[in-house]
Amino acid sequence: MKGSVNTGRNERKKLIQINEECKQFLNFAVNQFLFLEITHFMQKKSYTSIQPGFKNSLLLTLTLLLSAFAHAQDPVHDSAMVSVQTQSAQRDIVDVLKELFGFHVTDKTSNMKPGDKPVFSILPAAGYTLQTRLAAIISSNVAFYTSKEPNTPISIINASAFYTQNKQFTVPVQISVWNRKGTYNLLGDIRYMKYPQSTFGLGSNSSLGDEDPLDYQYVRLYQYVLRKISGHLSAGIGYNLDHYWKVTEKGLASGIQSDFSKYGSGNTATSSGYSAHLLFDSRTNPINDKNGMLALISYRNNVTWMGSNSNWQSLTSDIRKFISLDHSQKNVLALWLYSWIILDGKPPYLDLPSTGWDRFTNTGRGFIQGRFRGKNMLYAESEYRFNITQNGLLGAVLFANAESFSDASSLKLQKLQPAAGFGIRVKLNKKSDTNIAVDYGFGTQGMRGLFVNIGEVF
Repeated sequence: MKGSVNTGRNERKKLIQINEECKQFLNFAVNQFLFLEITHFMQKKSYTSIQPGFKNSLLLTLTLLLSAFAHAQDPVHDSAMVSVQTQSAQRDIVDVLKELFGFHVTDKTSNMKPGDKPVFSILPAAGYTLQTRLAAIISSNVAFYTSKEPNTPISIINASAFYTQNKQFTVPVQISVWNRKGTYNLLGDIRYMKYPQSTFGLGSNSSLGDEDPLDYQYVRLYQYVLRKISGHLSAGIGYNLDHYWKVTEKGLASGIQSDFSKYGSGNTATSSGYSAHLLFDSRTNPINDKNGMLALISYRNNVTWMGSNSNWQSLTSDIRKFISLDHSQKNVLALWLYSWIILDGKPPYLDLPSTGWDRFTNTGRGFIQGRFRGKNMLYAESEYRFNITQNGLLGAVLFANAESFSDASSLKLQKLQPAAGFGIRVKLNKKSDTNIAVDYGFGTQGMRGLFVNIGEVF
């Protein structure tokens, strides 16, 4: 009899916990919806007369206020409820579904460690982004260790496929696999794309009125091998191939010659060459790091004897820092600095530095992919990540970024283009700490849109 009473109390506590999480999520969602409606109204009305700098500050301020209001809406819990939430383990979507349908939830640890079996995450979904419109998506990743040794780095493979309303078809695969001793790291970026997409000219002074619709097919093959030198420091070499074919241009609506045409682009283009890399990586979990750092510098030399159309060289630097703001690591400040410079030669137009064309296609939330393009690119972003629920099931982020590009003939960077926004996080897999990331970003010239990822943006 006593056991049945305790079981009933436990079930009641679980139901109360689920109910409170739903309330918190609804409060957050409602307030973010109000934020969208306010900004949409302001853009339609007198908001268009506000200066751009003040406009972005106002957007960010509204986000902060509404997010704070969402937290203030949380109901007061009694002492029993607080105790239950404090002692509750990390939870993900699978746990919630099991509890709602009465299945037993296992007591497995919420943190991966060497020797564990691989952890898979998969997300079939429908989405909408600026560059794709409606899209059917299957996104997945697997996290695993290649050894039981305690200091073995985690290996990750990300793969996805999507087809869009714009008749775009993409299959990207990103690989980071360590050998058993943790001394060699195999990195790969492989993708096929059938990708109608607009370009807007060169430099960050370009206008949305300069839209030039392109269509092309594309294959990328990047393969690197890095050798650990000491501690978190590695170095290595690699091979890079970008090949475009069936490239067509619709042209500007005004009939004026486009930057794409002026640049001298053909219907095929190939960049092929070797690369050298220097990496510092102290992150413990690249999927969702809390308190580490990444610094990657890559030099690429494209040469005709390896199949490239022309000889040209580039240098990219990718620096990310993650700072935990409390001991629980539930509040994290993430910082990202990215640069992409053409050192010499003339790359194909589509290989010039561009918004959203970094390795993981994540720069420039708030802008359509390919919105800005030029010979040199400088990009910076900051993001504040925090939990909505204590058990990590629901979270949120606030972010702001800025980017600047030069045109094709100059090293001088043009106008700085800022963007800002917010997002929600839903724990897809607590063991690998993988989140479903849904972000809404606002850029300049009225550009805004939804951005969806499996795993954090950076």
